[in-house]
Amino acid sequence: MGDSYLTQPAVFLVQVLFGLYAALVVLRFLLQLVRADFYNPLSQFIVRATKPLLNPLRRVIPGVSGMDIAALVLAWFVLTLEQLAILGLAGVGLQPLAAALLAIPELISLIINVFLFAILIQVIISWINPGSYNPAISLIHSLTEPILGSVRRRLPEMGGLDLSPMVVMVGLVVLEMLLVPPLKDLFAQMI
Repeated sequence: MGDSYLTQPAVFLVQVLFGLYAALVVLRFLLQLVRADFYNPLSQFIVRATKPLLNPLRRVIPGVSGMDIAALVLAWFVLTLEQLAILGLAGVGLQPLAAALLAIPELISLIINVFLFAILIQVIISWINPGSYNPAISLIHSLTEPILGSVRRRLPEMGGLDLSPMVVMVGLVVLEMLLVPPLKDLFAQMI
């Protein structure tokens, strides 16, 4: 009884700590991909937080076509460590291959959720304080505009109402539903 009582909080703490760092690394990858303002204070924070682990990895893993592959590998590795800790806390034992495989759908889910939350925050801010400037708002706009702008151009004019956030969010949720569970099931069967 005592073991399961402490397992849930321990798993939660592992998910929060590893998840936050993995999210920072994914944000760094995505912000570089969309060429967001490097001098933005939040960009600088993300760079400083990820630099100690990412820079040595970049010496080994080169970028490809402007994509920072080392950042993706680092995010996957952090999520692998998270899965390894969760499996250990669950009493499954040390299973590095299982953790590495389970980290793949977690990474996909994390990338999709970064976009979902960025779009949601952007929509809420546009209702509460439209037209305001904030470094966070600027980064969120840089991150979401390539996707939202592409969808916005394809949607018919709706009298000034922008439905692109809703369309993209629905599409992202459906994409996550189609990709993540089958991958988790596939990798769980391989364990």
